[in-house]
Amino acid sequence: MANTKAFSLFTDFDINLFKAGKHYRLYEKFGSHIVNVDGEEGTYFAVWAPSAKNVSVVGDFNFWLAGEHQLNVRWDGSGIWEGFIPNVGKGNIYKYKIQSSHNDVTTEKADPFARRCEHPPKTASVVWQDDYEWKDKKWMKNRKKNNALNAPFSVYEVHLGSWKKQIEENRFLSYVELADELVDYVAEMNFTHVEFMPIMEYPYDPSWGYQLTGYFAPTSRFGYPDEFKYLVDKFHEKGIGVLLDWVPSHFPSDDHGLGYFDGSHLYEHPDRRKGYHQDWKSLIFNYGRNEIKAFLISNAIFWLDQYHADGLRVDAVASMLFLDYSREDGQWEPNIYGGNEYLEAIDFIKDMNSEVYASFPDVQTIAEESTSFSKVSRPIYDGGLGFGMKWMMGWMHDSLEYFAKEPVYRKHHQNDLTFSLNYAFTENFMLPLSHDEVVYGKKAIVDKMPGDEWQRFANLRLLYSFMYTHPGTKLLFQGGEFGQTSEWNFQTSLDWHLLQYDVHKGAQSLVKDLNKFYKKEKALFEKQFSPEGFEWIDHGDHQNSVLSYIRKGENEKDNVIIVLNLTPVPRENYRIGLPKSGSLKQVFNSDDKKYYGTGEYKNTKLTSEEKEWNNRQHSLELTLPPLSMIAFKYK
Repeated sequence: MANTKAFSLFTDFDINLFKAGKHYRLYEKFGSHIVNVDGEEGTYFAVWAPSAKNVSVVGDFNFWLAGEHQLNVRWDGSGIWEGFIPNVGKGNIYKYKIQSSHNDVTTEKADPFARRCEHPPKTASVVWQDDYEWKDKKWMKNRKKNNALNAPFSVYEVHLGSWKKQIEENRFLSYVELADELVDYVAEMNFTHVEFMPIMEYPYDPSWGYQLTGYFAPTSRFGYPDEFKYLVDKFHEKGIGVLLDWVPSHFPSDDHGLGYFDGSHLYEHPDRRKGYHQDWKSLIFNYGRNEIKAFLISNAIFWLDQYHADGLRVDAVASMLFLDYSREDGQWEPNIYGGNEYLEAIDFIKDMNSEVYASFPDVQTIAEESTSFSKVSRPIYDGGLGFGMKWMMGWMHDSLEYFAKEPVYRKHHQNDLTFSLNYAFTENFMLPLSHDEVVYGKKAIVDKMPGDEWQRFANLRLLYSFMYTHPGTKLLFQGGEFGQTSEWNFQTSLDWHLLQYDVHKGAQSLVKDLNKFYKKEKALFEKQFSPEGFEWIDHGDHQNSVLSYIRKGENEKDNVIIVLNLTPVPRENYRIGLPKSGSLKQVFNSDDKKYYGTGEYKNTKLTSEEKEWNNRQHSLELTLPPLSMIAFKYK
């Protein structure tokens, strides 16, 4: 105790906010902070452990001996233990040794607010601070328009450990190496954003990062915190936004983690019907506890504030919304109104989104939410949850199911593709082809497709073309862009060697050009969340398996006409109705030779006729290439 000095970063106002669940910058107070007290350099430690009898900081500076550096409990009933330890600084490793007051249990825990963690499988926290100088002032000033709901938003989803390996040394690429290779690649492919699967510290590689123990620390697998900032900075330099996968829904029960933190159910709900995830064998936060809400919202704010993240993709939202999520009768208890909504979790989500958009109005939160819960991406004042966007899981399932069918049967299932337009504008939808679709026996995207090699890749190109011309923003998982043929394996690099083959190179070129097309054509993004931005020409030609529609921008001259031929049979003299007379030009063709298409079916004479078709006064005859999307604009 003599080696720990009384000192505090907390004011009475901080404590009141914390108890009320309204302190959203807790990372400025909790954790380890290098400070100077009365002319003496050292580190201030603060941890929340209300059920503790005593708390010691143990580390490499005191031979991990409990009692050498005991913290002082605050007098205000907040449950906060704190103290200043001289001569402890950057790079020292530590944990909290916590003796519980009511059951004689002693736990040894990593710091929930640590800014850096040891490299797994080691589990201690590291005293850390960096003075990284950001160089993204221009991006931050202008990112509001890049993140806007009426801007192109095309996301490349990445798992940093498996995107590419350093082959000679059989290791991960570092944050610094990724700042060269990954940044250049995403820019070359014309994506507007990159999304990292969770980079917060996690102990177990097979969890892919979804079982977090270090909520405030970028994983040390790839380098130091300031090097991760450098990676974000380099993306911003290239004009690319950075989204982080964030997991407030559950956490693992590892001994050094948040579970049973001070000998009590501090972070997790004490009732296992609300506090334990049967699917993931993990613990669920107690959303009804004010301090937990403040912890989680502070964490969301932390990554936006300290790491200049441009948005958060929030994992497993459905599991938070419903008390009976993945539970049988008798395994859950209704809320006070007799319903299955988890009211405290819903309040937390609304508070989180409110604070995020109040503090950072130029970012986006995106919900991975798979149910029909209404108004997920609608404002809170309108009864919504307040997310900026929501994943369109229905579109994903229906589209993949359709494209898996042999073309001869597709005429019986055209509704699989058209149905999404019945509800496409009920939310601000993002169309996801994510990591979840290429694991656990689901096969790689291209291997879901029927036919010989040419047909499988033509179907892949057609699926992506449909995705990019369908209303909504886009997300594609790494490897999908060049037709990775094996399921994703987190332990190995993507199969980059496939790009020596023209068929894979062609798929990659298509995605590159679709991103460019999406960014260039205002009709594809200006009204991507509004029914005014879409109009069918013909959704009923089941016999030929052809779809045609118009994407609309603010100005009529920007409108794009899309035609999909969903079979390998070329369609000569195929007539579609047009909104007006005039001459058109072809602006995209997924059957182009450079995409490994046939390149044989041309549309050169594109002048409308005054012939009624599809209930329109004007029409045009086209040649539709096999398994293709072609797009046109008026000259």
